[in-house]
Amino acid sequence: MHKNKLLFFFLVLASLFIIPNQIFAQGVTTASMNGIVQDAEGNPLPGANVIAIHIPSGTQYGASTRVNGLFNLLNVRVGGPYTVTVSFVGYNPQKQEEVFLNLGQNFRLEFELVSEAVTIGEVVVTAEQDAVLNSNRTGAATFIDIDQIKSLPTIKRSIRDLTRLDPRSDGNFSFGGKNWLYNNISLDGSYFNNPFGLDDPAPGGQTNSEPIPFEAVDQVQVSIAPYDIRQGGFTGAGINTVTKSGTNQLKG
Repeated sequence: MHKNKLLFFFLVLASLFIIPNQIFAQGVTTASMNGIVQDAEGNPLPGANVIAIHIPSGTQYGASTRVNGLFNLLNVRVGGPYTVTVSFVGYNPQKQEEVFLNLGQNFRLEFELVSEAVTIGEVVVTAEQDAVLNSNRTGAATFIDIDQIKSLPTIKRSIRDLTRLDPRSDGNFSFGGKNWLYNNISLDGSYFNNPFGLDDPAPGGQTNSEPIPFEAVDQVQVSIAPYDIRQGGFTGAGINTVTKSGTNQLKG
């Protein structure tokens, strides 16, 4: 009996040292959407159906509005375009097209549904979003999307050619005056650091090789002091990279 108590005490004590070492903030690999659905008088419409479709792949994300008319679509794949459609019984459905999402972004949408009993003309919803200054940002960050990757010149066909676009970069993987050893690199949400490399932050860097093909990169995000609990483990920069996932279109 005494031995069993000692064994139980030892296991509890060991777990206190083991478990915290396995709990780390993960890199960001997705985006999200939020918004509100109202009628023409500004009253919230609870229970409205919200469907977001990723056009290239056909992936669908759905949610229902809450009592206050608000909705959230979490863990949505980056890129686009998306078509977001809102429907509610007794009202004309409404949709917004050409929605593009960046890594870690929480995109804001607003819908105003009109009753079907009212005969009206075409309803055109327009919006303008500042790509640099907007309320969806969670801290100082630089986003490089697929269109920029295709058009920007690159010398080594390396991700570091893209991270140099961040104004806080010294051009050699150092950000904000911090050594690159203080950065945290992630690829599709998994850690991609080189803890044993003395002169290069990426795996394979000492052999002048790139760990992933440049053509496989879909988006890159460079974060400095983000206000996001999903990111951590660095005092330099958090460099999140996601790769392409393909579409439903056959090419050859």
